Amino acid sequence: MNPKSPARVRLGASLTAVAALVLAGCSTGNEEPSGNAGNDSSSGECIIGMTQINQTAAFFTQMNEGAEEAADAAGCELTIANANNDSAKQNSDIENFVTQGVTGLIVVAIDVNGVVPAVDAAKESGIRVVAIDAQLEEGVADTFVGVDNEEAGAEAAQWVIDQGLAEGASYGVVDARNSFIQNQREDSFREAIDAAGATHTQSVNGDNVQEKAATAAQNLVTAQPDLDFVYTTGEPATVGAVAALDAGGPTKIIGWDLTAEVISGIDSGLVTAVVQQNPKQEGVEAVNELKALIEGEDSQGFIRVPIAIVTEANVDDYRAIFE
Repeated sequence: MNPKSPARVRLGASLTAVAALVLAGCSTGNEEPSGNAGNDSSSGECIIGMTQINQTAAFFTQMNEGAEEAADAAGCELTIANANNDSAKQNSDIENFVTQGVTGLIVVAIDVNGVVPAVDAAKESGIRVVAIDAQLEEGVADTFVGVDNEEAGAEAAQWVIDQGLAEGASYGVVDARNSFIQNQREDSFREAIDAAGATHTQSVNGDNVQEKAATAAQNLVTAQPDLDFVYTTGEPATVGAVAALDAGGPTKIIGWDLTAEVISGIDSGLVTAVVQQNPKQEGVEAVNELKALIEGEDSQGFIRVPIAIVTEANVDDYRAIFE
């Protein structure tokens, strides 16, 4: 199934298991874009620029590690630019990559609409483009690698419903309103869970920053101490909520993205379930797809990387990744 173009819509889905990740890396990812080759992909040179959202979330660092590992294996040159949650800097990084002469571009977009002009300019220069995690408007990138975030949000909701945790429950959300994909995850989750009899009380914005998310989560449960659960839409929100909530309290966490802290939350009973992606594999798939595109192969369009719902029943499969 091909994902739909960006819009805040909702749909149902089915759950797929994901293999455990293995971490490996070879660069800091903090350097400025650099390179010295022309950007005509027909030359066959595999010179890739990757614009990353930040270097603090484990999700993104694992993605970088996968891309670095795949680039080494494929004989590609890879430079990663850290936008540090700044969409203007991300656009500037893309422009620099064009100037520096990359032949392939990986985009992990902060603002899926705001990044389009810079990506269009890159494509006009002959650069092949793969988007990871956040899908760009149809036709902007050659290929999208990741999950269908609308679908996965609905999958998470269906898991809650199947466990009998939805009907009559009250819940709040810690989200990131600057993140298009986290908006998708929230909207599809809320539609399904509300239809099953849950009551949404409030959404608070963590801005995709762990400290802000922790404060937002604390304010949420202080104002509404009897919530049955908090739904968190990304790693900073989930880690922030784990830091802010009391494992002995009535409010549990259902959210996205494992870390060592979140695994500890599962062990303590604070975290009920987590949607886990495979960011390292996303990085691997993006580099391999760019290598193929640069060599003249047809675009795959959408490379689906499956998800898992992680609970106390299967968390042991993921411990080694986050040691």
